[in-house]
Amino acid sequence: MSDFLTKLKRTHYCGHLNDSHAGEEVILMGWAHRRRDHGGVIFIDLRDREGLVQVVFNPEISAGCHDEAGRIRAEFVLAVKGLVRKRPVGMENPDLKTGAIEVMASDLEILNESKTPPFVLDSTAEISENVRLKYRYLDLRRPEIQKNLILRSRVAAATREYFCREGFIEVETPFLTKSTPEGARDYLVPSRVNQGMFYALPQSPQIFKQLLMVSGFDRYFQIVKCFRDEDLRADRQPEFTQIDVEMSFITEEDIIRIMEGMMAHLFSACLGRELAIPFPRISYREAINRFGKDSPDMRFGLEIRDLTDILRGSGFKLFSDVVAGGGVIKAIAIENGTSLSR
Repeated sequence: MSDFLTKLKRTHYCGHLNDSHAGEEVILMGWAHRRRDHGGVIFIDLRDREGLVQVVFNPEISAGCHDEAGRIRAEFVLAVKGLVRKRPVGMENPDLKTGAIEVMASDLEILNESKTPPFVLDSTAEISENVRLKYRYLDLRRPEIQKNLILRSRVAAATREYFCREGFIEVETPFLTKSTPEGARDYLVPSRVNQGMFYALPQSPQIFKQLLMVSGFDRYFQIVKCFRDEDLRADRQPEFTQIDVEMSFITEEDIIRIMEGMMAHLFSACLGRELAIPFPRISYREAINRFGKDSPDMRFGLEIRDLTDILRGSGFKLFSDVVAGGGVIKAIAIENGTSLSR
């Protein structure tokens, strides 16, 4: 394998090939995603982090290469050399980014064989969480998971780009520190040097970033791990990453402007979507009156309507008693609500 890797260096990622590469000789390396044998010609969907490309092993081009391809099974690690060509008319795959082309293999090296995986590495496959975590190294090969991690990497890079442009300084704060009162229990780390004493993992960099402000750094940010020893819930994790920001000599409007700018930059840089800023704003009182909570989901409507004046003279004792006692009557209008069970 080492001789092959010395002799041949990867020239392209699988998912980067398109019809502009037709006629070029390429060297690809990746995993066998699917294998199909169509009466003498073998097709392998080769996968790497950038996507899939169809590789064709034709005995008329290379009999030895074709024979070796007969051994390939799912998740074999391959190095392939071949010529890119446009697929025959009518054989294109519009659902695949590289569906307009294929690679005619002239050389093949099986870099590593694989046992039959415990589940199909397909982003649409339903796999239990226990199985996924047991075979995490396989789960991380799934395109869906890789896309999430790649997007996360882009968000981190775009975050740094934005805050550096806005004059912020990135500072890494310590992980082994003293316990300070926060909202959850601390994770404790025994000290080998100081017997019977412990470090605490930070629930947030709060103390350190305040020290930085006192020291005159003025604008600080960090993409930082935080640790909280509490039970798992939908919105609680013992270890999580946050974008941590602190500024000096600012107003509430400055904070809102910086955060709105960050969100607009992230959506533009990572998703290609332009957000209009400033964002619409409502007061806390208005949010409670209209939606009953301070973080409403504005997509669904379902606003709370005040019906006190309408029902004041209704004669219905339940309503009249509430109004007489100084209370209010509110309701939510649900479209086709009469069809719902009580």
